[in-house]
Amino acid sequence: MKFVDYVKIHVKAGDGGRGCVSFRREKYVPKGGPDGGDGGKGGDVIIKASGELHTLLDHKYQKTYKAKRGQHGKGSNMKGKDGDDLIIKVPVGTVIKDAETEETLADLDEEGKEFIVAKGGKGGLGNAHFATPTNQSPRFAQPGEHGEEKWIILELKLLADVGLIGLPNAGKSTLISVISSARPKIADYPFTTLTPVLGVVKYGDYKSFVVADIPGLIENAHKGAGLGHQFLRHVERTSLLLHLVDVSDYLQSDPIQDFEKIQKELILYNPELIKKPLAIVGTKIDLAFEGKRLIKLKSYCQERGIDFFPVSAVKKEGIDILIEYLAKKLEKK
Repeated sequence: MKFVDYVKIHVKAGDGGRGCVSFRREKYVPKGGPDGGDGGKGGDVIIKASGELHTLLDHKYQKTYKAKRGQHGKGSNMKGKDGDDLIIKVPVGTVIKDAETEETLADLDEEGKEFIVAKGGKGGLGNAHFATPTNQSPRFAQPGEHGEEKWIILELKLLADVGLIGLPNAGKSTLISVISSARPKIADYPFTTLTPVLGVVKYGDYKSFVVADIPGLIENAHKGAGLGHQFLRHVERTSLLLHLVDVSDYLQSDPIQDFEKIQKELILYNPELIKKPLAIVGTKIDLAFEGKRLIKLKSYCQERGIDFFPVSAVKKEGIDILIEYLAKKLEKK
């Protein structure tokens, strides 16, 4: 299934039904008064979080949603039927924004949570409401109100405990495949992972937590470079960030600069992200033969009080220690 986490749709609530102009016409009632019924209320457009969905794919192709209008009032004081509400299901973690103002309208971060994004119009009053001693036969009624109409943005932010970040080929996909049952595509070229991947990590007999592999972060990701701008929003949900840095001897870059590039992108995207708990993982230590990059990164972390974990996902070195650290860290949240 294709992963879609951002769509723009048009919603239109139902119009209210118009009130009725009617007069009693019954045998033996020569002076029947007005008996026009009210129009029914238009249906609301409701967006509801559902655990059955994991992507906004359905809404990528259907751009317009319209609720039913209310029925018109009838004689004999018969009220028109209210229009049915339209319920649009979205994945848990979907944020609803006004497309014009970009104001956040609701955050559906729990199963079953819902929000009325467009309210149906009220039904018009029938002429029975307008009879007075001086106007006993009103020949007018109210039209129904128009339902609300707007363009909205649906933005999915994954709900995960731990977010894996780092430059392409830092080893995020390999790590999540080792510590969980997730099976992302793994290869030795950039942007192997084209969509966020979620994996459930089990610790002990009963405990577990969710890890998300956030793909495509490179320098200038906040401006749209690479794939990172599409997925940076998913980092905002996580409780803890694991920054993976390749310490193998095959790279010529400075590991500290590699780390600071991505940190800079997080700050430029959302300064609040820098406040999240952070640990650094030095990956591919099985290929760190001389260990110069590993030693340099470890010293950098020690000087700044950053938790550091050297691992080899391929040989599963340091994995148990890392999982235990994450479980205990999340337990305190």
